[in-house]
Amino acid sequence: MSETTAGALQSARGGGLFASPSETSGTTGKFTEDRFQTRARALFYARLAFLVLGLGVIGVPAWSQAFGVGGPGAFAIYLVMVAYSAANYVFLPKPRVGRLLTFATLCADLCVLVWLVSMTGGLRSPLLAAQLLFTTLFVVLFPTPLAVVPPLLTFPVVAKLDQLLGGHAMVQIDIFILLWYSAINCILVYVMVYLNERDRMKHKELQKLSHAVREMAVIEERNRLAREIHDGLGGVLSSVVIQSEYLLNMIDGSEVRSRLQGTSEARAAIIPTIRKEISDLHSAAEDSMDELRRSLRMMKEDFDLVATLGDYCKMASGRYRLEVRFSRVGRERLVGPESALGLFRVLQESLTNVSKHCAKGTVIDVTLTFAPGKARLTVQDRGKGFTLPSDTTSLSREGHYGLANMRERANKVGGQIRMTSEPGKGTCIELTVHAGEEQQR
Repeated sequence: MSETTAGALQSARGGGLFASPSETSGTTGKFTEDRFQTRARALFYARLAFLVLGLGVIGVPAWSQAFGVGGPGAFAIYLVMVAYSAANYVFLPKPRVGRLLTFATLCADLCVLVWLVSMTGGLRSPLLAAQLLFTTLFVVLFPTPLAVVPPLLTFPVVAKLDQLLGGHAMVQIDIFILLWYSAINCILVYVMVYLNERDRMKHKELQKLSHAVREMAVIEERNRLAREIHDGLGGVLSSVVIQSEYLLNMIDGSEVRSRLQGTSEARAAIIPTIRKEISDLHSAAEDSMDELRRSLRMMKEDFDLVATLGDYCKMASGRYRLEVRFSRVGRERLVGPESALGLFRVLQESLTNVSKHCAKGTVIDVTLTFAPGKARLTVQDRGKGFTLPSDTTSLSREGHYGLANMRERANKVGGQIRMTSEPGKGTCIELTVHAGEEQQR
């Protein structure tokens, strides 16, 4: 027995015909109930079509004579069908009541079909083929093997009524018709239940996959925020800590302490130094606030990339005492938020590295080049440069994580990064990312 077939039989034993969503778990129960509601409404509209056709049978004399369903009795049955169809639709939103009523009304429809078949030839009536439609409706609404029971009961009932009304016993052809329709019903129910169980299993797999994707998205977002805090705000706050420690050590030092406790001239001489350090600390705190605002601004999709890069170059020139020259080449194109953030962080990391390893006043040319389908950031400094190892991963092992962070950002946005450096010729870093259509700026 296949896994899906075993699951179908287990589902039939566990849920039954009238299993409500409260008897199943979570989103699976909601999915099952939504599916039932949709199919039950489809049954209602199909039943309306049959009711319109039945009204024609009752109203047209030739048709009513052919079917033998004329008179007040037929009209009364028709009104009863209209009444329970409307009641079924009204109570459909109530899970368990709606299921029970739908099952009961389908059984009532089957009784009407048995009556019509008995009046038009019994087992040899052309209307008997409509029984297959009811089998389909039962198994679509109640997808278990037990759904075949009510439709199958129509055959012995029709055969018995045929004997009573027609006054003749069953012959070989009648037995064959019974076996033929019974086999078709069983095959139909098996196929429908099998396919329904496969859909249910696929739905469960999609639920698990969706849950895993959501968890991965949360983890990825946490990692991204951690990188942004580390690369942006973390660096600025680190400088605040270093400067505050230096200021505390300076105040606690014996020389400064003696001056503060000495004459007014000595105190006046040390105060400018302390004031300068406090001013630098205040500036660093302001820079951290600016960095926080910039990070929040860059998380939006509509921030101005060119203006942001240009402003940061101006700010870095003053903070690090470097000569940073920014230029744009080509017509500006739309760059996605992740790619734009990657460009900014690579610029930030590059200028930070230059400030650490190069002299004050070093010239840095920053160029943002737009071309069809791409945007390229080039950071070329005229510092002392260095010899790149053949294996750039060794830089990370030696504690230089800047290039590793740049490569990680480039891979994340599907970009390409290239780094070249030679002693005495400076260092050049290029990051190329995808860019879309031109912007009117």
